[in-house]
Amino acid sequence: MGEFSIFRGAGLSFVVLALIASPACAQTQSAPPAPTPQERNDAGPSFAEWLAEFRDEAIAEGVSRDVAETHLRNLSVNERIYEQNDNQPEFARAIWQYLDSAVSESRLATGRERLAAERARLEAIEAQYGVDSEIIVAIWGLESSYGAIMGDNDAIEALATLGWRGRRTSYGRSQLIGALKIIQNGYASRSELRGSWAGALGQTQFIPTTYLSYAVDADGDGRRDIWSNLDDVFSSTANYLAKSGYQKDAPWGVEVILPAGFDYAASGPTVQRPIAEWAGLGLKGARGSLIDEYDLNASPRLLLPAGANGPAFLVFRNFEAILKYNRSTAYALAVGYLANGVSGRPASPVANWPREDRALTLSERMALQQELARAGFDPGPADGVIGANTQRALRAWQQSRGLPADGYASAATLDALGAATGVERP
Repeated sequence: MGEFSIFRGAGLSFVVLALIASPACAQTQSAPPAPTPQERNDAGPSFAEWLAEFRDEAIAEGVSRDVAETHLRNLSVNERIYEQNDNQPEFARAIWQYLDSAVSESRLATGRERLAAERARLEAIEAQYGVDSEIIVAIWGLESSYGAIMGDNDAIEALATLGWRGRRTSYGRSQLIGALKIIQNGYASRSELRGSWAGALGQTQFIPTTYLSYAVDADGDGRRDIWSNLDDVFSSTANYLAKSGYQKDAPWGVEVILPAGFDYAASGPTVQRPIAEWAGLGLKGARGSLIDEYDLNASPRLLLPAGANGPAFLVFRNFEAILKYNRSTAYALAVGYLANGVSGRPASPVANWPREDRALTLSERMALQQELARAGFDPGPADGVIGANTQRALRAWQQSRGLPADGYASAATLDALGAATGVERP
């Protein structure tokens, strides 16, 4: 949530995958090591100097001097935070590896048990907020293994580390101010603010600014307790999804089969078409008729998380709401399939994933962006995030070369780009 949606680390949820679908099995390589403290110091103020500057910034943003001075004192850099930031599983692992783990048989079985045990509580919350119970349970399962693993990092230290140096400084600063305000407002003590490497908190891993905006005191006890009070946990999660546009009893997505010779240029991460129009282009439901089972006025987009050789999906408004919770395609698919499974529906796609592929490393994703720019297709900054801009540039390059314009950032695509631009890959 917040700037990057929820940053995750306690469970199996994380930041931005978009449609990266980088395949990888045993050949997955590690991202480059995080820079050392001295290397970071060479690029700006020391950690102590930064903390002094940040204290004044926090006070200017409404944090009391006493809270700022008390909780920013005696902090140190947690190098582990940088390692986790640079090696997020949704980048280092293929989407099917992520889903194999996220929607495992054990997680499905536990989810069915928890859905049954909490049915009365969940149905009341479903009626109040208009969010399906199985979706709440799926998020609960992914974020903290149903409350079992919430993370044990000191959120203040973790967020200060992110705020000082690296790729998430804006996020770190804003969330650190949010965490200080949680303490200042008496919502939680410093000792309770323990969570993921990115400062996500509680059983459904709210980042501090999301907690401040959307956490709910469901039972009226004066606390918004997302750590131990399931009424507050589920209501807070439902509240955020409802405010993000979730609609009860509506689908999150449907797997589809594309016709032979499908024109991938007719799709894209921002292209929405009515169901009837997709059907007119030859798309068929993998498990049933699109025309008979879905609202013909709904306008989903086509999702190809593993490109032309993997499963294809039409995703609806509820999928976009889940993405607001965590901007990762892998995460949103995992929520959808885990929700399906705990409620007795199929928990995996019909089509096979291209498991022979491997995931791109961080340095390879950055190289792909650099080579797209070198070829004259602007992907935005070379930050290693295969988002909408990079996908748009990649699709345009693929189309210019007569390739399926699926926006799939694979090792083969990187090699083809390098060959086209004269860059030899090691």
